[in-house]
Amino acid sequence: MNYSDFDTLQNNNRGITNDTESEVLALKNTLLASRVPVDLKNEALRSVERMQRTAQRGGYSSEFENVSKYIDWITRIPWGLISRDNFDLHHAKEIMDSTHYGMDSIKNLILDYLAAMQLEAQAGRSINTPPQSRGSLDNRPASSENVVPQHLAKAPVFLFVGLQGVGKTSIAQSIAWAMGRKFVRISLGAIGDVRTLRGTPQYSLDSEPGQIIKALVRSGTMNPVILLDEIEKASGNSGLLNDVMAALLEILDPEQNTNFVDHYVDYPVDLSKVFFICTANNLGGLSAALLDRVEVIRFTSYTDDEKFVIAKRYILPRVLKSLNISDEYIRFEDSVWPLIIRPVGFDAGLRQLERNISSIVRTCARKIVEGTPIPIVITPQNINQYLPQDQGPLS
Repeated sequence: MNYSDFDTLQNNNRGITNDTESEVLALKNTLLASRVPVDLKNEALRSVERMQRTAQRGGYSSEFENVSKYIDWITRIPWGLISRDNFDLHHAKEIMDSTHYGMDSIKNLILDYLAAMQLEAQAGRSINTPPQSRGSLDNRPASSENVVPQHLAKAPVFLFVGLQGVGKTSIAQSIAWAMGRKFVRISLGAIGDVRTLRGTPQYSLDSEPGQIIKALVRSGTMNPVILLDEIEKASGNSGLLNDVMAALLEILDPEQNTNFVDHYVDYPVDLSKVFFICTANNLGGLSAALLDRVEVIRFTSYTDDEKFVIAKRYILPRVLKSLNISDEYIRFEDSVWPLIIRPVGFDAGLRQLERNISSIVRTCARKIVEGTPIPIVITPQNINQYLPQDQGPLS
């Protein structure tokens, strides 16, 4: 045995290998190259150094798994990365009109908020920008490149309240699209543990960040639009519900969310730049303190006239496109739409209407495959061949 073999054997006996050293070095390099805040970075580096000392006592593998997982999460948080906002009101109106028919009062309210955010951002830029470089507000379309602006307008916290299927979730997506922000949805239905939001401490067996930190990681920015869906459907257990409401209060309150502490990260994270939108079917179960922090926007039911336009302009073209069927193959007489819109009674939303149209189009597709001449025309006389009379939620 030569001296080099002997040194390798000695290192292996102490639990230290070349692979170990390279893995530790890779963790350090990842930390040093990241945007992690200095205090948190130093604390993580101390964890790596403790792991090195533990390696000499044979406890390296389990320690490395915990530390590497923690470093992976904190370096993926988009510390300080902000996407550029697009406050062009004409662009926002076009986006919302292209995805939603009617809802004028809700659209106008959203445009009012965007205008206020635009003026706030403009005022902040004017203060922070040297006089010789001041100009008109930058209304260029949002870039996919992450930038750090000098001033960012604070977004309101919306709570959309209405029956199912009236467009609460989809309008939130349209707002994100119009502003050029990333969109992340978090479903709060049946949450029975506050750790779902706050995370589990690092050295627990099931340790991981909460859904808020995961949403920031998925979006890649610190100012996404985060939809907290169905917040009234959290656990009905009074103790657990109180815990969830308290956590939501800290997340949504502008006075508290600048220093939100996830139990896994264990370091303050600024959520003040996030545009939070919540949805609920009703306000039952929500605390008065939480309602005091949000702007409640009520969504009313669609009228039959609105459904008529939505069905022809939006739903039918989307269903035909999804099934790759030309609109020349299937035609609907105007007199048939009331029978499709209200086959078994009134429905507040659009989901049953979309199911009805989808069912008709699929039946037409089968007839086309079987050799029925085209175009297939849907009339009040033959509608029962395409839409069963017992179709609908009330059957």
